Amino acid sequence: MGPQPIRTSDLDAVWAAIDAERLGLADLLDDLAPAEWKHPSLCAGWRVRDVAAHLALAQTGTRRAVLDLLRARGSLLRMIHDSAVRHAAFPTEQLVAQIRGMAGSRRTAPGVTPLEPLLDVLVHGQDVAVPLGRPRPMPVAAATRAATRVWDMPWPMSTTFSPRRRLAGLRLVATDAEWAVGEGERVEGPVQALLMVLTGRTAAVRDQLTGPGTSRVR
Repeated sequence: MGPQPIRTSDLDAVWAAIDAERLGLADLLDDLAPAEWKHPSLCAGWRVRDVAAHLALAQTGTRRAVLDLLRARGSLLRMIHDSAVRHAAFPTEQLVAQIRGMAGSRRTAPGVTPLEPLLDVLVHGQDVAVPLGRPRPMPVAAATRAATRVWDMPWPMSTTFSPRRRLAGLRLVATDAEWAVGEGERVEGPVQALLMVLTGRTAAVRDQLTGPGTSRVR
């Protein structure tokens, strides 16, 4: 079954969650020491600074997106990485201001729904916070919505995480929300942890997972 459209009545809640996460992450980034900006994030090969730069580009316009894609020779993943690294050259204060300044705006990058910026700020917030040892709990409702989006994400965005292929033969069941996907051996945990599993960050949350299928989660 394909992704379900966002009902008009849900949009305000989605955007409110995005705003809250952006503002909270900007506050966290404001508190970082220079060495923490250089610290490796959960994204392999990305510094905390690069992750922040990627989030600061969440409202990239069509013209810039096309140019960045051409520079990356048509590779979406390379475009995302390279554009973040280039933008990371800006002062950290400017990156924080750009993230904070998006609160209240409903602009998105070309070709995405509001669920993508929600997913981005939730997961990348963990990419920054976890390796720095800074607790950053996700709101359960927002994490549930983001987890559903990852599971139902259409092509070509689905190739970013490929959760159905990676987690074939497993059933993920949230212990703090009415949410479950997949078929097979059970893997249980908070929906925040399951969202991290869906997006390929299992190592960071493995100690939060239980169930007979846990040893098979990669």
